[in-house]
Amino acid sequence: MRDYCIRTAEPEDLDGARAVMLDTVYRDFGTGYVPRWHGDIIDPAAAYLVPARHTLLVAVDQSDGSVVATAALDSRGPASPPNPRDVAERFPPGETAQLRRVYVRPEHRRRGLARRLVDALVAFAEADGGYRSAYLHTDPAVPGAEGFWRSCAKMVHDEREDPGGGQGIVHFEIPLGR
Repeated sequence: MRDYCIRTAEPEDLDGARAVMLDTVYRDFGTGYVPRWHGDIIDPAAAYLVPARHTLLVAVDQSDGSVVATAALDSRGPASPPNPRDVAERFPPGETAQLRRVYVRPEHRRRGLARRLVDALVAFAEADGGYRSAYLHTDPAVPGAEGFWRSCAKMVHDEREDPGGGQGIVHFEIPLGR
């Protein structure tokens, strides 16, 4: 059995974290790198390590020191567009801890890493004291993503039910102070 360390990313972790993120958007999402959606992936230090209320966590495989999973949090909240207006209004910037980039390399999945990372992000948001809620969205076309989020978060908007299907994204909230 492998042993993993969940921790706040250090500068020396950024190349490994970026590789996990880029591999995920190419392999699992099939979109590849799209600057308007993935700019934080290219410069995770500016997006997550510099702002005081943001964080980037990594899961490190203790056997070889490699970064095998990521999870990030920022205070931006979902924008409208592209997200539905009711979602953006429910989760305003500054008051919303938005979970992002919860990605696990395929060979390390089904070992509880995503759950541990999410729990650590929620603890970070709660310790901040200024966040009212935690928000995230997922593409249900990604295998396992929707089921995972339904197991630990409350679905608040399913765009597949909107007229025209929206972007097909499912939006979730994780209560803080649970």
